[in-house]
Amino acid sequence: MASGGGDNELEVSNKQVIFKDYVSGFPKESDMYLKTNGTIKLKIPEGSNGLLVKNLYLSCDPYMRNRMKKSTDSLVPGSPIVGFGVAKVVDSGNPKFKKGDLIWGSTGWEEYSLITDFQNLFIIEHTDVPLSYYTGILGMPGLTAYGGFYEVCSPKKGEYVFVSAASGAVGQLVGQFAKLLGCYVVGSAGKQRKG
Repeated sequence: MASGGGDNELEVSNKQVIFKDYVSGFPKESDMYLKTNGTIKLKIPEGSNGLLVKNLYLSCDPYMRNRMKKSTDSLVPGSPIVGFGVAKVVDSGNPKFKKGDLIWGSTGWEEYSLITDFQNLFIIEHTDVPLSYYTGILGMPGLTAYGGFYEVCSPKKGEYVFVSAASGAVGQLVGQFAKLLGCYVVGSAGKQRKG
């Protein structure tokens, strides 16, 4: 639904997944809610160097659980959940990004996001693969797995590789990289119970 007199005033609905409050234990559906009555202008605020993006794909990663606890890097209660995603630039006040660019990086769990922190934001240059790959193998999990496996671990063919979190976004990729290299892979999944 759009409203407004001209392009500069065009306002659209903006569904958001809102983080309710800090979580102890495992997150539950009741720790968040879908806000359907919000709106956003399809133009960045005057003088802003931000980006207005339409989110296309959002990633739900295990690291986000820790951000739901109260800490220095917590999600903000009452605000949209923030994670990695793929988006298309709708409007830009930043010379590094232009309207129509496809980007991946940190964005809100909402239809449209106004981004002002560009530290974890990258222009997608290779569009000959599905864009959803930038939330996995070509995004944060893939880059972390690749760097950890090939740059830090750097095993040789025939060596044994133990993956301590083989069921996670990064660990399952490390296991595949190790198999492709010709390593013997042992993966662990789940939580060890005490007592």
